[in-house]
Amino acid sequence: MHYQIDHPCVQLKLALIRDVGTGHKKFRELATEITEFLCYEALKNINTREVEVETPIETATCRKIDHDIVVVPVLRAGVGMLEGILELVPTARVGFVGLYRDEETKEPVAYYERFPPQAKTGTCIIIDPMLATGGSTVAAIDQLKAYGAKDIIVICIVTCPEGLQLVGEKHPEVPVYTASIDRKLNENKYIVPGLGDAGDRLFGTSH
Repeated sequence: MHYQIDHPCVQLKLALIRDVGTGHKKFRELATEITEFLCYEALKNINTREVEVETPIETATCRKIDHDIVVVPVLRAGVGMLEGILELVPTARVGFVGLYRDEETKEPVAYYERFPPQAKTGTCIIIDPMLATGGSTVAAIDQLKAYGAKDIIVICIVTCPEGLQLVGEKHPEVPVYTASIDRKLNENKYIVPGLGDAGDRLFGTSH
């Protein structure tokens, strides 16, 4: 299951982050801002509990998130979205999944993982700017489930039908929140029209 967030503010920022003329500083800022919108939507039905808060006038009944949130960036590009989640949920814990794409097979290769124990009982949010073939996302979900995670959400900035299909086939209960479902993958397995190599554009590197 997947959800495309069509809010005009999200779509404006998406246009800016796609632009080839957007430098890495602005690209990072836009990635953070888009992630905040996507996280806001992804957590709208999260469990909450009532708490009593003393205001300057009287006691108010308020609500707080009822369980742990664990953010899991897929290294390296996912790190560029981390600040956007932590701005909204500053108490969230952070785990990491290290995956790279084999340039010949185009399949994900795992090289690192580190999760807090709360991943087993809390809500885990996998973040990666691009959900292209879906292989890395599926691998990240596999790693979290093997660790014991049961409640998993995926947030990406841009995706495509091929990637969504694979995630839906392998993990149909995991929702994907995105700013755009783009047209397709090209022969090099890049999203079209996409936004280029998100990692390179975030960190100012190049091939």
